[in-house]
Amino acid sequence: MIELASGRLAKMLIEKTEPLSYHLNVGDEKIGMNTYIGKDIRIISNGEIRCSHCQRRTNKSFNQGYCFPCFKKLAQCDRCMMSPELCHFSQGTCREPEWAEQFCMQEHIVYLANSSGLKVGITRHSQVPTRWMDQGAIQALPIFSVSTRQLSGLVEVIMKEWVADKTNWRKMLKHDVEIIDLEQERGKLFELAKEPLAELRLQFPDEQINQLESGEIWQFEYPSLQWPEKIKTFNLEKQSIIEGKLLAIKGQYLILDSGCFNVRKHTSFDVSLSVA
Repeated sequence: MIELASGRLAKMLIEKTEPLSYHLNVGDEKIGMNTYIGKDIRIISNGEIRCSHCQRRTNKSFNQGYCFPCFKKLAQCDRCMMSPELCHFSQGTCREPEWAEQFCMQEHIVYLANSSGLKVGITRHSQVPTRWMDQGAIQALPIFSVSTRQLSGLVEVIMKEWVADKTNWRKMLKHDVEIIDLEQERGKLFELAKEPLAELRLQFPDEQINQLESGEIWQFEYPSLQWPEKIKTFNLEKQSIIEGKLLAIKGQYLILDSGCFNVRKHTSFDVSLSVA
C-alpha cells in the first residue's frame, strides 16, 4: 500500500461531470477518488478527533464533526437545522443571531429529488446542486423559491402530506431506483397543496413563496464498477482499519467490496489513506 495522505477528514467535494468527480479531503490534500475505483484502498484511524469548529480534541464526534460543548451552543447544531419550521429566531432565542442572519435569512429552494424514490427537501439557493449530489440523488427539480429557511420548512411540511421527506439510504446505496417524471409530480403537488399554500401566504404576507412552474431537471450519474447487493457500514469509532476494493462512490459514501464508508459521518477524524 502507498500512503496518499494523512490528516483530518472532511466531506468530499463533488464536481458536476459525467459521471460525477469526487475529491476526498484528508488534511491539506484533495485526492481525486474516481482514479482509484477498482483498486484496493485502506483508511486507518490515527486515534484522534478534533472539533471542526473549536479544534478541541474530543472522544466522540457529534453532528458530523463537533465536540459536545459546540454541539450544545452552536446555532448550526440546533434542532431547527433539521426541522427549519421550528425556527425561533423571531422569538429572540436564536443561539447565534448574526450567524442566522447570514445562513437562514436568505433564499431557500424547496425541491423534489429522486434518491431512493420521490422525496421533498430544502436547501439554500447557494447549495444547488451540491445538496442533491451529497444525497445521492439521480434526479432533482426545484419547485419553490422562498425568502427564508423557516418558510422553506413550512412549505416542506405541507408537501410531506403527500411526499416522503427522507431518503432510504440503503436503497440509495444499492442504486435501486428508477427514473421518475418529476415535472408530472410537481404538477400533482401544486394542485393538492393549493389551499394550504394559500393559507401560508396569508400568514406570511411580507415573505416570498414563489412556485417554480418550469425549470431544469438536474440528472446525476455516479462513478461505479458495480453496486452492492447487501449494505454493511463502517464506523471508525468501533474499528480502526477499513479496507477493500473501491467499487463505487455515491452521495458521501465510498462503496467498497467489504462495506460502505460514510465520509461525512467521520468529519474531523484524523486518518491515513493508502492505495494498492
